[in-house]
Amino acid sequence: TLLIGSSLQATCSVHGDPPGATAEGLYWTLNGRRLAPELSRVLNTSTLALALANLNGSRQQSGDNLVCHARDGSILAGSCLYVGLPPEKPFNISCWSKNMKDLTCRWTPGAHGETFLHTNYSLKYKLRWYGQDNTCEEYHTVGPHSCHIPKDLALFTPYEIWVEATNRLGSARSDVLTLDILDVVTTDPPPDVHVSRVGGLEDQLSVRWVSPPALKDFLFQAKYQIRYRVEDSVDWKVVDDVS
Repeated sequence: TLLIGSSLQATCSVHGDPPGATAEGLYWTLNGRRLAPELSRVLNTSTLALALANLNGSRQQSGDNLVCHARDGSILAGSCLYVGLPPEKPFNISCWSKNMKDLTCRWTPGAHGETFLHTNYSLKYKLRWYGQDNTCEEYHTVGPHSCHIPKDLALFTPYEIWVEATNRLGSARSDVLTLDILDVVTTDPPPDVHVSRVGGLEDQLSVRWVSPPALKDFLFQAKYQIRYRVEDSVDWKVVDDVS
C-alpha cells in the first residue's frame, strides 16, 4: 500500500518457462493496459525492471492489478497495488430520534473525502459518564454516511458520539458530539390535516389533525405549531404550543 505521489520499483524474472523466454520479450500491464516500454529496462537476460514515479490514486478500491507477461501474453507474476490517502477526520455529525427509542446519525467524511482506498466508517457511542463503547450496526440508512441505532437507548443522560474512519494507510477520529436523546427528538408531520370554517364566520377556521403514529407511545404530551398565511403572501402567522 502506497501514498499518492510515491514511486514504485518492481522486477520480473523468467527462468526457462516458457522455454526460450528472455527479459527482452517481457512486458507489464496495469489493470489490463500495457505500460509504455520506456518505463521498463532489462537488468539481465532473465530480469525486467519496472519504475513508476508519482503514482496516482488507485482506479478501483479493490486495488490495481500490476502484471508481468511473457511475449505470448501468459502471466508470469502479478501484484495488487493500493495507492491512496489516509482518511481525514470526519466532521459535521448530526443526530435525531423519531420516538426517543432510536437514534439516526449522519456525518461528512474528511476534507478530501476521496481516499482512493476502501475506507470503513464506524459510528461509536457511549453514555457520557459510564458504560462501554458501543458500535452502530445499521449503516447507510439515510445516505452513504449514516447509521441507525434502533433500540436500547437511555433517556435523561447524555451520550458521547463519534465516528472513526479506517483504511490501509491509517485512521482518523471525529470530534465527540455530546447530546441527550430528548434534545434531538423529531417526528413526521401530523397526517390527515383538515381545515373548515367555524359556522358561518368568514374570519375563523377550525384545524384538525391526527397525531403522528410515532408519537403513540411518547412519554410526553406533544405540542404543535400552526402556521398560516393569506394566499400569495410571503408572511406567515404562527400559533405556538397547541396541545
